[in-house]
Amino acid sequence: MLNFIYYPISAILWFWHKAVSLVLNPDSGISWVLAIVLLTFTIRALLVRPTVNQMRSMRRMQEFQPLMQEIRKKYANDQQKMMEETRKVQKEMGVNPIAGCLPMFVQIPVFIGLFHVLRSFNRTGTGTGQLGLSVEQNRETANYIFNATDVQSFLDARLFGVPLSAYISMPDSMYNAFQPVDFTRTNIIMVAAPLILIIVIATHMNARLSVERQKSRIASGKQKPATNDQMQMQTDMMNKMMLWFMPLTILFTGALWHIGLLFYMVSNNVWTFFQQRAVFAKMDAEEEAEIAAKKEAKRASAPKPGQRPDNPKRKGNKRKK
Repeated sequence: MLNFIYYPISAILWFWHKAVSLVLNPDSGISWVLAIVLLTFTIRALLVRPTVNQMRSMRRMQEFQPLMQEIRKKYANDQQKMMEETRKVQKEMGVNPIAGCLPMFVQIPVFIGLFHVLRSFNRTGTGTGQLGLSVEQNRETANYIFNATDVQSFLDARLFGVPLSAYISMPDSMYNAFQPVDFTRTNIIMVAAPLILIIVIATHMNARLSVERQKSRIASGKQKPATNDQMQMQTDMMNKMMLWFMPLTILFTGALWHIGLLFYMVSNNVWTFFQQRAVFAKMDAEEEAEIAAKKEAKRASAPKPGQRPDNPKRKGNKRKK
């Protein structure tokens, strides 16, 4: 059903594993982890331009808010006209709310796709989405782009003695897919738990950076605060979700995530950490340049000292006389 997601994700992972294998042992856990990290960076690199456009769109949306308030008041009793005027102003200001959400929407299927591809290396389980294959069948069955040899390589790869598609809540019956079974659930927890904590803390800190920047911009007058209590409540709720709800969700669902997927999340947060700083600096520089340009244009159009303002109406009255 979602093969249009699974095949591209597995293809990118396959490419990077083959590239890394030119230098490292292809059957080692490190080579597979590096392939996952490079897949993450590839996806995020493709989303840099949409992310910058998203930031620009959000800035224009903030400038757009006063006009929105006027439109809402003017067409309070005509929803169709309100929508038409809103779209008209959005087009004039170059605001595209849907395009602004693209980076977030793209990362969701990538996460789902990688989760499924990594889980599909071990299909010996009988739960939802599992095929109930025998250990022998599983090792001889391809996984999307990966052939049987690649599947065996991934299953045999270990990181600190733990398979990369193992997870804390994995049923004991699925352990046999990884031969020899020389690890325990405690071993999985010892590797997965620190990664989960790193992801939780990094997610919170990245969200805090964004929230603190928003507050700083409001305090400096670069961004207008919410115009009413309802909008302020919505903003506060969104900030709390970013700061606390998302990290706590990761904390409680981390037991379902494979070791490989945890490395995806760690590398994703590392990329976000550096990208936010670079993009915020770029946006601040663009905003300062726009402010300086507006001031310069205003200064250029202002009358020189001692010069009377040019008044076309007054000149027209003199001609009539």
